[in-house]
Amino acid sequence: MAEAELFPRNVPFKPSEALVTWFIADFLLLLAFIVVVCILPMASAGAVDGYVAIAIFGLLVLATGLFFTWTRLYYESMFYELHADELRWRRGVWFRTTGIVPYNRITNLDLRQGPVMRRLNISSIAVQTAGYSGQGTPEIRIEAIEHAEELRELLRKAVHACNSGSGDATGTGRQEAPAAAEQPIAPMTTSILMLDELRRIRQLLEQQKK
Repeated sequence: MAEAELFPRNVPFKPSEALVTWFIADFLLLLAFIVVVCILPMASAGAVDGYVAIAIFGLLVLATGLFFTWTRLYYESMFYELHADELRWRRGVWFRTTGIVPYNRITNLDLRQGPVMRRLNISSIAVQTAGYSGQGTPEIRIEAIEHAEELRELLRKAVHACNSGSGDATGTGRQEAPAAAEQPIAPMTTSILMLDELRRIRQLLEQQKK
């Protein structure tokens, strides 16, 4: 299936529902690490009595329940949308965040897939822009996409079309370039053309002298 059919323009799309499973799996792995590395050694050393152990267990259960609820709400709040010249996104449970990333600012599109994501057949695309390149962090991550390769290719075509001034910034069509007479020549371009002409004249004069 073509990229444009999987991710049509001006139509919001969501990540895969596997995002919820991915977040929960990572959280449980982190929780197990904390229990094995911190809590069990303390219990073995007798540093944790019965009441403290019950309190810790209750906190872990409460944190797990809250995280499960937050993950589902977070997934429901996530949307991405491709437009003619920009990518729009929205997410957030308590604090809603929306953003717009123009294609002509995108510098890198990195595909990332961890071990849990590989089992779930999902990937994330880190969208790096010129403004964030010095910080080493992407401006936005398109999370938990099942057809991430196709989406990255569609974005790559959009970036190329937008930066080259051809196409409709979606990679699916091309616009006719303005006529040469309608394109003004920049002063720097004019100077370069004059230097080229002078260089050719000098070469012709040198050949005549020979």
